[in-house]
Amino acid sequence: MTAWMHKLFWLLQRLLPRGEPGASMPLWPGFIALLFLGGAAVFSYLAWRLLGAAGMERNRSAGLAALILFGFGLLDWALLAALPRLGLSYGAITRGLIGMTGLRLGAFVILTGALLALSAWARLSGATGVSSQPPPNGLYLLAILNVMLTGLAVYGLYFEPFDLRTTTVHLAGPTRSDGEPLRILQISDIHVERITRRERALLERVAQLKPDLIVLTGDYTNLDYIEDPQALQDTRDLLSQLSAPYGVYAVTGSVDIPSLVDSVFDGLPVRLLQDEVALVQAGQTTLAIIGVSDEGRGRDAEALEELAQTIPADAYRLLLYHTPDLIETADRQKIDLYLAGHTHGGQVRLPFYGAVVTMSAYGKRYEGGLYQHNPTTLYVSRGVGMEGMGLPRVRFLCPPEITLFELGAESTP
Repeated sequence: MTAWMHKLFWLLQRLLPRGEPGASMPLWPGFIALLFLGGAAVFSYLAWRLLGAAGMERNRSAGLAALILFGFGLLDWALLAALPRLGLSYGAITRGLIGMTGLRLGAFVILTGALLALSAWARLSGATGVSSQPPPNGLYLLAILNVMLTGLAVYGLYFEPFDLRTTTVHLAGPTRSDGEPLRILQISDIHVERITRRERALLERVAQLKPDLIVLTGDYTNLDYIEDPQALQDTRDLLSQLSAPYGVYAVTGSVDIPSLVDSVFDGLPVRLLQDEVALVQAGQTTLAIIGVSDEGRGRDAEALEELAQTIPADAYRLLLYHTPDLIETADRQKIDLYLAGHTHGGQVRLPFYGAVVTMSAYGKRYEGGLYQHNPTTLYVSRGVGMEGMGLPRVRFLCPPEITLFELGAESTP
């Protein structure tokens, strides 16, 4: 993440209240969020009056439309406020409520626009038996639309973030000394706030998979929790329980500031590669694990080029870097396997479109999954956790994942 983005995020953090982190996150969403919700209700009242019949009926219909939007906004407030109290996620309410209200307002505008267009078409067509007024069930449509949005919110906030998946990828590469596939497990973007059932499920899954090697590709604590002592301790406790015969290796991500790295990794059985190469013997092949810190694309590309010159020519080159943004350099340096995260697969995806936002220099080109770029195989993980700051802790059509690579096995198409 670039320096100006960090500054923008921290500016928003100061402007919009969030309260203390953790389960003590206040129920109060903040004046700005309530003002936005109230303004949306007023807008819906005025817009709906354009659709109604004349007189008191128009005011009554518009009032009900405003009440629907405001009432479902209060329900959004309750959904967000309940999350930390249920031990699920620990985001502030303010920006989450603003975002969810904006989504409802956008749906309202689309619906009213469609009803207005229908009304205009009826007047202009002059068709016999076609009323110049919109359908009388417009309020029912508005209510149904908001019920559907609430269902999606419940799913995205309460269910999908905890649906941890394991993706298995078979690739050519070195095997273990017994000839069996070398099993490398990638874990990315944990974004710990507190230990929840997602983190507990992660540890159970790792124990079941029994990988030979574990690699961590950055972002260990959520952005607004990087100075929270309990979040740092919980992150440390989680990472301390990871182990594998060939070791556990990690690189820093975009939110992993030096103080966090020192607090979390000091004394852990995890080797943090900060512009370093670790050589591991896998059967008859040397596995060169290249770890590049996420400090800026230009500098990081230079670091990768320098590290690549120190690696034995016959080694299998495994690159750990937080984002997919070094793919061109990795290609030039003949990296065999490049493991990244950062994009979260978009975290929120739309049908037929995919990731809405990736925060990658390549946009949607490497938004998530497996890619072949000349000699380099790139995998971009959807990650385990969710973005922090004031963003809602939500996933949609993009469940969390860990990825198991079986090298020396038949390749995944």
